[in-house]
Amino acid sequence: MKTRFVLINTSHAGNVGAAARAMKVMGFDDLVLVAPRWANVLNREETIQRASGALDVLKNARIVATLDEALDGVTHLCATAMTPRDFGPPTRAPREHFSALLGGTNLLSHQELLSPAAQGLQANLASKPEGVAFLFGSERFGMQNEDVYRCHVALSIPTDPKFGSLNLAAAVQLIAYDWREALGGFAVQAAQPAQALADAAAVAGMLTHWQQALTDIGFLDPAAPKKLMPRMNQLFNRAQLSPEEIHILRGVAKAMLQKGQHVAPAKTAAKP
Repeated sequence: MKTRFVLINTSHAGNVGAAARAMKVMGFDDLVLVAPRWANVLNREETIQRASGALDVLKNARIVATLDEALDGVTHLCATAMTPRDFGPPTRAPREHFSALLGGTNLLSHQELLSPAAQGLQANLASKPEGVAFLFGSERFGMQNEDVYRCHVALSIPTDPKFGSLNLAAAVQLIAYDWREALGGFAVQAAQPAQALADAAAVAGMLTHWQQALTDIGFLDPAAPKKLMPRMNQLFNRAQLSPEEIHILRGVAKAMLQKGQHVAPAKTAAKP
């Protein structure tokens, strides 16, 4: 779905760069600035530094003079406002609104029950919107009432009632995250590629090596082995060892064998 982030009257260049970074990590790249303080804000050093690699978002960003120009091609407008307005669109938490907006089929919908207002929105939407725009006001004053009034909803990020002041880029990050999750989210990436497992022959060879070592150091009695080696076999099967781990365990067995060979047998005292 077309998604646009609109920053209105932004006064700090660093926030523009940080907002671009917040968008990029969530897979969004449509950024529009409405009458920012600096005409060259997209090229300022602080902007580029705070973007931290999201230079493609800055390169594709547009600067326009009016909000009307920024909203071309989008059909659903979401204001962001910490303080509810007495008059204007309903105020909702982002996740609740996104669930209703997408028909209640997204990943977040099972985590919370929709409020009656959100259920009404869901019922009134004949289809999903073609494009969504998230509007953010200036750092000092927030959104102007007239800009909020033209939106379909005012999104309020749930915060501590005693301190709800969010940095602009932080607010962009939270909205971008919740919206991406509502659209399906990204899979968590593994810290490292999955390793190939050692085959049965390698495990068997390693166990034979260990059996020799355990016998040599006196831990395993060949005359009464009981079920030690079958239990160790099950232990290593559960561990799902990689070839590298088999190599390590063979190294341990080798060290035990060498240690056992250096232990001199006890001598019996000669009788007079």
